[in-house]
Amino acid sequence: MPMNFSQRCADCLAGHLLRVTLGCALLAFSLASQAQSPPGAALRGSYTAMGEQLRNNQFGRPLVMNSAETPNDLKGDIYAVVDHPFPSVSAALNDPGEWCDVMILHINTKYCRSSVKGAGAVVSVAVGKKFDQPLDQAYRVEFAWRPVTQAPDYLEIQLEAPTGPVGTSNYRILLRAIPLDGGKSFIHLRYSYGYGFAGRMAMKAYLATAGSDKVGFTVIGKGADGKPQNIGGVRGLVERNTMRYYLAIDAYLGAVSAPAAVQLDKRLNNWFAATERYPRQLHEMDQARYINMKHAEYKRQQTP
Repeated sequence: MPMNFSQRCADCLAGHLLRVTLGCALLAFSLASQAQSPPGAALRGSYTAMGEQLRNNQFGRPLVMNSAETPNDLKGDIYAVVDHPFPSVSAALNDPGEWCDVMILHINTKYCRSSVKGAGAVVSVAVGKKFDQPLDQAYRVEFAWRPVTQAPDYLEIQLEAPTGPVGTSNYRILLRAIPLDGGKSFIHLRYSYGYGFAGRMAMKAYLATAGSDKVGFTVIGKGADGKPQNIGGVRGLVERNTMRYYLAIDAYLGAVSAPAAVQLDKRLNNWFAATERYPRQLHEMDQARYINMKHAEYKRQQTP
């Protein structure tokens, strides 16, 4: 006997309710699964998946680099095994003041100071040219520093700045770390920023002049001579700076156990030596000039 209209409506309503109930149950299960995942599970999954890349790459160290470009932003990611035990990594990088000792190693950082602003911490950075420069000629970038997670086996720190130099915006530095066996750690560093029309024009002008011969690390093919061809343009730009920040973190960690009187020179020498392993991408000046410039900038940084 055919169903009447009321029966059909009742059946449709029951089917709809069943689908909604199943959907809610699946969502609840998914959220519960995520909640049960220990901090750092995703990063540990990346470490496992990148095993072969960490062992065999062009960097001569256990490191994987990725970069991406969209019409409005740039992003660089580095995953690396560092020869520093996790407790040391966590203790050294879970303080905004320590980040200034990291940031000043970068060749373009002219000044850095941390402070408390409202309920949070701020890391104020002056970014400029690759030579001695008065602070009033550098660009100021104010990062909100936030410790997202600090657990016995996971660290996550974020620095965010809404505005940057020459039409750039939404600067983000993300650091994640987990412990590995043998007194080592696995870290993920992400450096990204957005740009509008003015920022795009400024980058094009730089890449057409002073940065015209600069390249990044990603190999995109081989030339007629059989040598690797590296990516250029804005992706090359973000890869170089991501690597500089990663090497600054590694150099800083490598000096934390040294006597206080020699820590600065150890950090500076470690950073310079590490960048010189990649001269095509990162060489800018000789070591003496870099050390002298950074000593002056570090001294200036100690004065409010």
